[in-house]
Amino acid sequence: MAGGTVGLARAAEPTVDAGPTPKAQCGPGSKPETAAQGRVPATDFKNGRAAQGYTCNLQLIGRDGSNAGFRVYRYIDTAGHECAFYDSGPMLPFQVFLSSPGHTAGVFVLDMSDPTHPEHTDTLTTPAMISPHESLNLNMRRGLLAADMGNALTLPGWVDIYDVKSDCLHPKLLSSTPLGILGHEGTFSPDGNTFWVSSTGGHTITVLDVSNPAVPVPIWLGIQWVAHGMNVSDDGNRLYVADIADAGTHAGLTILDVSQVQQRKTNPQVPVVSHLSWPEVSIPQTAIPITIGGHPYLVEVDEFSRINYSKGPFDRSAPVGAARIIDIADETKPRVVSNLRLQVNMPANEEGPEQSDPGGTPVIGYAAHYCAVPSRTDPGIVACSFLTSGMRVFDIRDPFHPKELAYANFPAVKNPSPEPASWAASAPAFVPERGEIWYSDGFSGFYAVRFLNGVWPFRTASATTAQAVAVRGASVSRAAPLPAPAPPAAATPAAPAAQLATTGGSTPVGVAGGALVVGLTLLWLRRRAVALPI
Repeated sequence: MAGGTVGLARAAEPTVDAGPTPKAQCGPGSKPETAAQGRVPATDFKNGRAAQGYTCNLQLIGRDGSNAGFRVYRYIDTAGHECAFYDSGPMLPFQVFLSSPGHTAGVFVLDMSDPTHPEHTDTLTTPAMISPHESLNLNMRRGLLAADMGNALTLPGWVDIYDVKSDCLHPKLLSSTPLGILGHEGTFSPDGNTFWVSSTGGHTITVLDVSNPAVPVPIWLGIQWVAHGMNVSDDGNRLYVADIADAGTHAGLTILDVSQVQQRKTNPQVPVVSHLSWPEVSIPQTAIPITIGGHPYLVEVDEFSRINYSKGPFDRSAPVGAARIIDIADETKPRVVSNLRLQVNMPANEEGPEQSDPGGTPVIGYAAHYCAVPSRTDPGIVACSFLTSGMRVFDIRDPFHPKELAYANFPAVKNPSPEPASWAASAPAFVPERGEIWYSDGFSGFYAVRFLNGVWPFRTASATTAQAVAVRGASVSRAAPLPAPAPPAAATPAAPAAQLATTGGSTPVGVAGGALVVGLTLLWLRRRAVALPI
């Protein structure tokens, strides 16, 4: 049975609005898009508009580097240093060729005491940090930064663990071991005592006891699911798995009961609680547990477009999964309650004029990749990377009626066609007390942007208190005071020029993107070779 869960698959309720999500209303200081929501038309590259970047209720305040991968984190150590961590590129060996001057391949460490001038202080170059793929993870509670070695399918699961609690500017290596079996994605349990390693190509979930991070110990191996991103419930008893399954209509969310793993029982049993799919499913990426007004939900995001598609993965009609909010009050019957989609993700537009845009590339163009929240409790917003549509921010205080709040997209205008000009693929980080978001773009590096027009932080307590929990892209290491309003445009420090130069050799970037598509296609072919029960 594909992913061990096909027989439990359920479709989303038909009454859910398919989208698009209402677009942001851009205030003063914005440089809004000129076409449909999320689109950067070819004409904007010809007339110079794309070179100015596109912003809505956000202002660029700081930058670093010229290439990046999939994760951005913020951390404040016990000495008061404010740090950012971000990985260098999409997959080994291409990040070696893409690295910007002064940046070797690895995980970059920035001093963010002045967010308008990020200072590169260190690069982590142990095996997993050179090629973490989507696994870089930060546990706030214990001050641990970890990754497992991976690429678009899998690599040997070398796991590196660093201490960042005492000096985040110069993380200290605690262990580097091959105990992850096979790597691709990774996550900590909130208590920081367990590290989970998944391999999409190897069909493995490996669990490491890292209560002593200098001596990780394998305690469980699962081989029934095609696990992608994973998140663990606050009590450690549930694992929310983005299950690729058949890379087609059976892909979706799988909830696993991992209470026996959390309790460290001998030969732990991990039963399936439920599985859910949805009509637009593509490649499930990650599912983040949150509560809104005390009610439990997941923010789930799919990457790219559907690979196992009847007309082939490169057909323009292949569904783009984008993102959604899932009600898990009854975890045996999770249900989609709303979608987070841009106009460019809608089927009619996918097959329309956007095909000729530099960002209209099949599979990896106008699609989503990662989302992150500032808190698991009443987050208020979710920030999602939408690849060639840049980083988008949504107001989710009403989980049944989300709306777009802001966006930032800075195309690398010198990328030759058919390469996408932007590739925002990271899980962003948040600075609530200053009204900032940090994210990265694969073709142009690290960005710090600040909200304008008072759109965030919200002025209600339920949406402003940052929680010190380990979520994807979570960005605070201790409880923060209620943040001050974002400064007006005139008071904001001068931002770097929005026009971006080319970011590394164009051939390696194109090859990296091509390799990613090839890897996904190979996974699709592998899954088609397996007889799937109906």
